[in-house]
Amino acid sequence: MYYLILAFTYAISILPLWLLYLISDGLYLIIYYLAGYRKKIVFDNLRQSFPEKSPAEITKLARSYYRNLTDMTVETVKLLTMSKKELEKRFKCDLTVLHELYAQGKSCQLHLGHNFNWEWANVFCMQRVGFPFLVVYMPLTNKSADRFFRHFREKSGTVLIPANDIKEAMAPWQHKQHLIALVADQNPGNPRRSYWFPFLNRMTAFYKGPEMSARRNDTPVVFVDIRKVRRGYYHATLKLAFDHPQQEPEGKVTETFVRYLEHNILEQPDVWVWSHRRWKHRYNGQ
Repeated sequence: MYYLILAFTYAISILPLWLLYLISDGLYLIIYYLAGYRKKIVFDNLRQSFPEKSPAEITKLARSYYRNLTDMTVETVKLLTMSKKELEKRFKCDLTVLHELYAQGKSCQLHLGHNFNWEWANVFCMQRVGFPFLVVYMPLTNKSADRFFRHFREKSGTVLIPANDIKEAMAPWQHKQHLIALVADQNPGNPRRSYWFPFLNRMTAFYKGPEMSARRNDTPVVFVDIRKVRRGYYHATLKLAFDHPQQEPEGKVTETFVRYLEHNILEQPDVWVWSHRRWKHRYNGQ
């Protein structure tokens, strides 16, 4: 099954992007109108986050989100055969801050949210920095699917760090210079061991891990903002948020990232993943 999926995906990846976007248009019609993929979750999340918007505005935003979701699906597949030159044309980012940290002999944490297209961002960054490039990921339950996605990400040279075994997986890198990318807006498994901050109109739990690791090792933290310029074109901005996080009070790094991410979402809301069950945990006033 794994090799069949891999062969089929490579065959699709060879297609030009203009044709892949036609496929994306078809996928959009299927998942939005026919399958209704997580529509209740998407609409509930949007209504809660934007109570000032009318039903028509919410529907327009939801449709735009689903179009971006299917676009990212085909764009991610295209990465299997996309040339470095083609990616450079479609994804722009000034990596000066990372080059400077590397020259200083420092490791670095990248904190980003589920903003499209983070897969292109990972490959673009990994191909252009001197750091070993580590990405924390959550292993999939289905072994064939997990093997496929690991192949997909490791093909470009990324070192995958399983989130369910992060301590052991990070042990070989503790004393080696590295860059680690953390999608820092994940829903934490244990709300009692989380930071809680107002986010998109409700109290929201955030993992403590990224901040604790940065403060423990005094690792510089860089925030990432990804914007969709137009279909098939993205621009990312890197911001050195904390050069010495160890000097900050506990919670400061996470809260600053939350405010940063929220601002970016409000400016371009349709590129964030609204189908994620982000608010499963309820705030109990802790």
